[in-house]
Amino acid sequence: MVSFLTVTELFLSSSRALYSLTLTVSILVASGYIGYALFRRFRRPHSTRLKGPPITGRNFLFGVLPDILKAPYPGALYEGWAAQFGSVFSVPAPFGSKSLVLTDPKAIAHFAARETYGYVQTPRAKHFQERLIGRGLFWAEGDSHKRRTPSPSLVSHVTNKFSRQRRALNPAFTSAAIQNLAHIFFDSAYKTKAAWDVMLESGPSNGTVIEVQLWMNHISLDTIGLAGFGHDFGTLSGKESSIAAAFDTIATKGSFWDTTFFMLSFALPIMSSVPTGRRILLNQLTKTMFSLGDKFLETETTRDVATDKSVMGLLVKSASTEKISHEEVKAQINVLLLAGYETTAVSLTWALIELSRHPEIQTRLREELLQSEGDLNWEDLTNHGSFLDAVTCEILRFHPPLGEIQRMAAEDDILPLSAPIEAADGRLVDSIFVTKGQLITLPIECINRSEAFWGPDAKIFNPARWLDETDGANKHRAQDIQGYRHLLTFSDGARICLGKVFAVSEFKAVLSVLVRNYTFELPKGPDTVIGRHRNILPRPKVEGEAGYDVPLKVRHYVAPE
Repeated sequence: MVSFLTVTELFLSSSRALYSLTLTVSILVASGYIGYALFRRFRRPHSTRLKGPPITGRNFLFGVLPDILKAPYPGALYEGWAAQFGSVFSVPAPFGSKSLVLTDPKAIAHFAARETYGYVQTPRAKHFQERLIGRGLFWAEGDSHKRRTPSPSLVSHVTNKFSRQRRALNPAFTSAAIQNLAHIFFDSAYKTKAAWDVMLESGPSNGTVIEVQLWMNHISLDTIGLAGFGHDFGTLSGKESSIAAAFDTIATKGSFWDTTFFMLSFALPIMSSVPTGRRILLNQLTKTMFSLGDKFLETETTRDVATDKSVMGLLVKSASTEKISHEEVKAQINVLLLAGYETTAVSLTWALIELSRHPEIQTRLREELLQSEGDLNWEDLTNHGSFLDAVTCEILRFHPPLGEIQRMAAEDDILPLSAPIEAADGRLVDSIFVTKGQLITLPIECINRSEAFWGPDAKIFNPARWLDETDGANKHRAQDIQGYRHLLTFSDGARICLGKVFAVSEFKAVLSVLVRNYTFELPKGPDTVIGRHRNILPRPKVEGEAGYDVPLKVRHYVAPE
């Protein structure tokens, strides 16, 4: 009989052999993968090497992301680099890679024209969006990164999902469709007025301090609920909303580990699955949004299809024609909530802050609004040339809700330049070769405030610049940007925001009611420091206040005798 010791020795020997074999195979597989990656990297030509801040040990893992997150105004970083390195330059990206930053108008126009198939979202961004809001319009685009040289027929195929969703939504965002919803914008403003009147009547005679960002959230959420899918969240009437609670909870400051894992997820996407406090809250928000989508689609079958003028009502009507699935329709509800709620609330809050900082601009706007008897009509909301329109455009320019976007080249490409720049090797180049997989950054906030585009007063909040749009001295190269009113705030090209007219009309309607009836000022004076609170989108906040609070002193406007 074989002894126990002998069996043990045989087992250990076999285990060591198996371990050795496994280790050898693992090393061979890893070596093969690394060799293949290096072969692919060096076999194919690189993107044109450009100047830019160097990769150091400090930013090898995260790139410039920590600098962007810490900066009070990230656009200034990009503008400084553009002045130093040229209109297109490279910055460190995660894991020692590089991202090309575009501030040249010709390169930007080319980039915008090729979005959805030539320049696509990174895999991590698509994964995040799919988990948060589903496969809606933000997520949809082509899969042209799977083929190096797509044929015209393939390009048509891969952009089909994006095109179908956009075509299905188009009827809901025509001027006529939004005009039918304009009364909802004013209703939300007047519900706010009714609540504020009560607060002012019971408050001190010299005005009441109101945390205005909370109220802008309520306005935005109730408006997008009613106009978007015929649902009244009721937050302006004091009702509690699970959606509002989810957004507010996420807005609380994240812990050290939340921030750490957030930054790590840009380099290692698997880190986005770690159940940090912020990730758990995002999962709860996603669950709440999808639950709301299910409820809407359940009740849609009982509504009068002929009279439902909401965005989603019109989408459901066109869904069958464009072959939009149930899940895609539900995802559009999440797109509306996320885009319609956050962006408008942020912009309205910034408007009240800037009017408080510049009382002379506030007075001029009020004087114009008081010339109209009653509320503005649709032409007033959509026409250009008024001071209200000028203030609106300047807020969009000065405080874009989204500071930058990042895409990835789905195929090799050549970016044209409006003027030659010096490459890393000292050569002057008038175009840039971009290889498949190259990261591209479009710094919206930087371009919107760039002196090269907007003249020497680009860093000054000045609505008057919009009153004479023929003044080339004020506009400089901004005329070369093809986005809404020469801005990149709503993006550009194929992905320009479908809801831009909706957003601008809502903004003007709400601001007109509030400014006509109230005066606003910062309790500690116009020089009060305004910071930024990191949320799904950056939020303004008064430094020293909790969370993203923006307390303003509000008074009834009393016309001088």
